[in-house]
Amino acid sequence: MKDEHIKQVRRDCKKAYEYFVNNLAFTLGPVELKHFMDKGGIRVVDVRAKEDYDAGHIPGAISIPKAEIADNLDKLSKEEITIVYCYNQQCHLGANACIILADFEYPVMLLEGGYKVWTEDFRFAVQQN
Repeated sequence: MKDEHIKQVRRDCKKAYEYFVNNLAFTLGPVELKHFMDKGGIRVVDVRAKEDYDAGHIPGAISIPKAEIADNLDKLSKEEITIVYCYNQQCHLGANACIILADFEYPVMLLEGGYKVWTEDFRFAVQQN
């Protein structure tokens, strides 16, 4: 039954269109993030543990561990897009932080692949504290 439903949904082009438009609207990759960073008007937030942020983070990012995001909204602006990242593609800290920020009506996007893709796949620069 479930498999049949999935097959039907896969053939629903309208649902596929909506899914991919929404995915592109609220996620970005490292190259697009670099472009946003050069342009300005964003705030990059690292939601990993503070000690991992201190060991290395995306340049210009601020540390707000996911568990502390709702208590640190004063560090963010509703006039900027907040771009969130966590450890890697399998980590859901970033997506959960995005849900919290969206619930508080902050424009938000998620860096796909997180810190791992930034450092290992693209080998972009990092900062250390």
